[in-house]
Amino acid sequence: MVAPTQDEEAELESSKAPLLEHLVELRNRLIYSMIAFFLAFLICFFFAKNLYAFLTQPLLNQLGPNRTMIYTALYETFFTYVKVGMFGALCLAFPFMAFQLWMFIAPGLYRHERNAFVPFLLMTPVMFIVGASFVYFIMLPYAIRFFLSYETQGIQLQARVGEYLSFVMTLIFAFGFCFEMPVLLMLLGRVGIVSSAGLAKVRRYAIVGVFAVAAVLTPPDVISQLSLAFPMVALYEISIWGVWFIERSRAKREAAEAAANRNIQPT
Repeated sequence: MVAPTQDEEAELESSKAPLLEHLVELRNRLIYSMIAFFLAFLICFFFAKNLYAFLTQPLLNQLGPNRTMIYTALYETFFTYVKVGMFGALCLAFPFMAFQLWMFIAPGLYRHERNAFVPFLLMTPVMFIVGASFVYFIMLPYAIRFFLSYETQGIQLQARVGEYLSFVMTLIFAFGFCFEMPVLLMLLGRVGIVSSAGLAKVRRYAIVGVFAVAAVLTPPDVISQLSLAFPMVALYEISIWGVWFIERSRAKREAAEAAANRNIQPT
């Protein structure tokens, strides 16, 4: 880890405040986040039918034009739209909510620590979108086709809107968060908690863990599990190379600083 400079120590010391002020600041950040979520919910609930149509399109593509979805409770469609609105609001307001969290913890970090966290903070929503796009455009159509292949002439799917939406949103969140693995591991590597050699050493255990996580988070079919497991294994390998690149950059920077210190020492 990089040692803080005297200027950074002074800057951190000047940002210290009583506990009550920190609690007030936390309360304000939480209020801002709740307001942002509420406003995003209003917007997403207004477009809930459009979001619902988008999320159900993979299933409707496989069912064909003559089949529709059903609901079995009078209030099910309404609460499904509420759930869709909350899902969309969480995705829409997340960057602002993450920024509020960052603004709360940033004053307690050294300048070089803040500079180290910013790229990973920016990559978090990007990787979540990548994971959500992967499950929606690639994995979900194959999974739906697999399950529909077990239909017979006397047994046909009558998909309920609430159950299907819960299934899709669970998958989107699961894949989105699993695709954050490179961000997390490279951040841990940046602060010196893990190393590329250590990650490579436990690779076989990590692969077993990846397949276990995939089996828990995905539907009970081989295609869905492999659709999550293989990308996660690839992301783990990318994480090893990313941590190695961070270590090499750190070693070069420390060598350059050491050489510069030797050159300015009095003879």
